[in-house]
Amino acid sequence: MNENVNILVVEDEPDQRALICDILSASNFNISSAESVEQAILLIKKQSFDVVFSDWKLGTLSGLDLLNYVRRNVPELGFIIATAYSTINHAVTALQQGADDYLPKPFKRQELLLTIDKALKAQQLRRKNTSLTAQLSEQKQLIGLVGKAPCMQKVYQRIDKLSATNATVLILGESGTGKELAARALHDSSNRCLEKFIAINCGAIAESIAEAELFGAEKGAYTGANITKIGRFEAANHGTLFLDEIGELSPSLQAHLLRFLQEGCITRLGSNQELKLDIRVIAATHKDLEYEVQQGGFREDLYYRLNVVPIKMPALRERQQDIGVLTEHFIQVHSKQHNCQVPTLSSKAYRKLLDYHWPGNVRELSNKIERFVLLSDEEELNLNVNNNALSNKQFNFKMPAESFCWELFERDCLAQSLKLHQGNRTKAAKYLQMSYKAFLYRLEKFQLNNND
Repeated sequence: MNENVNILVVEDEPDQRALICDILSASNFNISSAESVEQAILLIKKQSFDVVFSDWKLGTLSGLDLLNYVRRNVPELGFIIATAYSTINHAVTALQQGADDYLPKPFKRQELLLTIDKALKAQQLRRKNTSLTAQLSEQKQLIGLVGKAPCMQKVYQRIDKLSATNATVLILGESGTGKELAARALHDSSNRCLEKFIAINCGAIAESIAEAELFGAEKGAYTGANITKIGRFEAANHGTLFLDEIGELSPSLQAHLLRFLQEGCITRLGSNQELKLDIRVIAATHKDLEYEVQQGGFREDLYYRLNVVPIKMPALRERQQDIGVLTEHFIQVHSKQHNCQVPTLSSKAYRKLLDYHWPGNVRELSNKIERFVLLSDEEELNLNVNNNALSNKQFNFKMPAESFCWELFERDCLAQSLKLHQGNRTKAAKYLQMSYKAFLYRLEKFQLNNND
């Protein structure tokens, strides 16, 4: 085992250096030696070591100088300082500067070996931590926000300012713009990063079980409740709760959420006991909540509680300069995910991606690039984009001399397309060269139905 461990002994006194090297060699360690800090640094630059065993006093320099060099340049390396000048001040200084242990002279053979073993364990732990940190960084990149456009810089600045606070945040934006990624970035940058991040799609919870699902239920609170159920809120205690599609929350659950935001307490279904929770709430929606409030579909007091600090996620068409960066990012991500060879896109294909209007935003781009990575078929990618790309030859609308209301124009286009296709939303969306989801979003935005 020890024959694979490389130890550098740094000692300026020849007899002492020889003795230490003999003891360690007898335990089957691979030993190198140096008589000065300068010589030790040259050896460290040339070869790999697991542990450095250094004397404190080394001519004009000291073992502390060597330790500082090691911690700056080879931070994983195990390090032990030994000295005949055994004072508590030396020990404290060495340990504060990053030494793994301190050995006063004279020392016994067993003491030396135990100290080496301790330094090796510390070195192995640092290597594991470095590896885990690299893996976590890679994982965060897979789900992280990407982009350099000015509108994204504003998002980053907001996240940076808000991450250290417990303020409730409302994230707004179309479907596919990365609202959950922004919420996770807020959590990962906060002092709650080691706690749970629990995401809830408010539109995907059945009304009949919603209260128990979110706030928990006592045993016997309803038919089939054989045990006490811990709700999502309680599970997120000390962490972050992300409420996606908050606009879909029913009026009764809106009241429960408002009370929690005001009081910080919940009550399980079937219980009279309040539970005090420490949760950071982040909500997101593609809806215009202000409009929903005006229409009576969302509580005004809850809206203002949620909308303490809004973050607006820009649509991909508003950050066209990021399309190239995102494309390269997704090519790398999906190639690694599927263990595929990294394909290359031609400049013509890039041009088509830039010209496309991306109704499904970043999520749509990711899906298209994933398909391209799997099939390596640029023609299919181009065809996919061309089928929906805006074409100046097919669209001859001219702006009027006077100003006009864009929202009324957009609403009228949607209504006419529905009427033209006898209320068939799939055909109407295809006619307008929009994704079905984006089309439904706009119908909902303008409160259109098949009879409009």
